[in-house]
Amino acid sequence: MELRRDFLKYVSLNVIGMIGISCYILADTFFVAKALGTTGLAALNFSISFFSVMQGCGLMIGIGGATDFSLRRQEADGKNGDISFVHTVMLGSIAAALFLLIGIFLAEPLGRILGADATTLPYTKVYLQTILCFAPAFILNNILLAFVRNDNGPRLSMTAMLVSSFSNIILDYVFMFPLSMGIFGAAFATGLSPVISIAILLLHFKGRNQGFHLMRCKLELRRLGRIMALGFSSLIGELASAISLLTFNLIILGISGNIGVAAYGIIANIALVATSVFTGTAQGLQPLASRCYGQGEREGVSRLSGYAVKTAVFFAVVIYAVICIFAPAIASIFNSEGNRTLSELAVEGMRIYFAGYFFAGISIVATALLSATAHVNKAMAIALCRSCVILVPCVFLLSRLFKMTGVWLSFVVAEGLVFVLTVVFLVRFRRR
Repeated sequence: MELRRDFLKYVSLNVIGMIGISCYILADTFFVAKALGTTGLAALNFSISFFSVMQGCGLMIGIGGATDFSLRRQEADGKNGDISFVHTVMLGSIAAALFLLIGIFLAEPLGRILGADATTLPYTKVYLQTILCFAPAFILNNILLAFVRNDNGPRLSMTAMLVSSFSNIILDYVFMFPLSMGIFGAAFATGLSPVISIAILLLHFKGRNQGFHLMRCKLELRRLGRIMALGFSSLIGELASAISLLTFNLIILGISGNIGVAAYGIIANIALVATSVFTGTAQGLQPLASRCYGQGEREGVSRLSGYAVKTAVFFAVVIYAVICIFAPAIASIFNSEGNRTLSELAVEGMRIYFAGYFFAGISIVATALLSATAHVNKAMAIALCRSCVILVPCVFLLSRLFKMTGVWLSFVVAEGLVFVLTVVFLVRFRRR
């Protein structure tokens, strides 16, 4: 009973927090669509794919480090937990520096690689340049969110996510309309969001019982590798979004041009909200599964896996019902120019695309469960199949056969095939 209560507590807090985070991306999309129309919307969609890569690196380092912290904090009088935190910060600093350099020197060529043309490149360059200059804040925020959550601070973690997200929405409006800062304003507002979150998360260190601190320690290459391995499935999960965004953008550009990309931009941003629900479930599951596994409570881990799968199915039903009913209304919100083609593409796309979450939701929580219990290879296999091994061939094949309908359908088919692999792994896992 206590385990179920903890599961509901951690999952609900993380789902709310993740929805809050995804809402600021929706706010970007909404305000950019209102201010800059189809061109701005397409540019934003090109940029989001690389933003997902940066976030994926932050999640890999943060979740990997926090998982190592949870599994090893009982060792060596608690000092192993501190060592995990220090090594995580080291990795985060390296990643942040790399993304910062890309933002300063390579934003324009990166925009071209992502699919931006002469019309959309100026907007794409500005957004990428601005957002990547905040890379240190994004990376550190992901680290602190994971560690605070795993250190019995899920409420503070949720509060940080919600306050920063709603602050971003307010700043989005202020920067883009009263101040007329254009797409730079949207990116600047998004960049300030993790700064606000970090300020709130630092309150954790005022408590007397926090389980992690900065300290001097020797660099352990093996520990760095373990942290990356434990969190790698999270990176792959975000890379799945980035690769699918990039692949979809390039294929759609050839079929329907910038209007098609803008339609996919609407779908992709709504999909981020859907994905955040399952990611929140996965993040709520992770510390509990790691704790049970570390204490040898195999029955507890099995019960948690059952709770997670049932939760994923419930959310998938709710999300798809909402999409089927409100697809035209959702499309119209982001269609400031009243473009009929844009609306038709977006509505058809949403009703096909989101059926894939009946499969994707279970795969996402299963990946988190397997990573949290040190079944890294299985988690990685699921994540890799979701990101490119199956999805990319599906979108190329089905787009040739059915054009835009095939593009939307490819996500459903790919996730369905990955689901088969996920079921096999889960059955074997629960039999142990």
